[in-house]
Amino acid sequence: MHPPVASRPVVSGSRQASPLRQRTNVTLPEDLLQEARHLKINLSQACERGLTAAVSAAKAQAWLEENQGAISAWNAHVDEHDVPLAEYRQF
Repeated sequence: MHPPVASRPVVSGSRQASPLRQRTNVTLPEDLLQEARHLKINLSQACERGLTAAVSAAKAQAWLEENQGAISAWNAHVDEHDVPLAEYRQF
């Protein structure tokens, strides 16, 4: 394992990436790697974007699983009592 590499903070979307970066190895299909190189795609940036999306999706799924009881309870409450202040809705 390589030591972290210091770099400037990078702003990616709405989050600020850590100024410390760590080298890692990834295994990719050879044809995909060749095509990416031919298209001059920055592999580190592409991997970071993909990993960021995967982490975000996993966090969202974990949140849904952790809060499923509360979501179900609220939906049951709304089914029984309607939404709060429903009488004031103008639609």
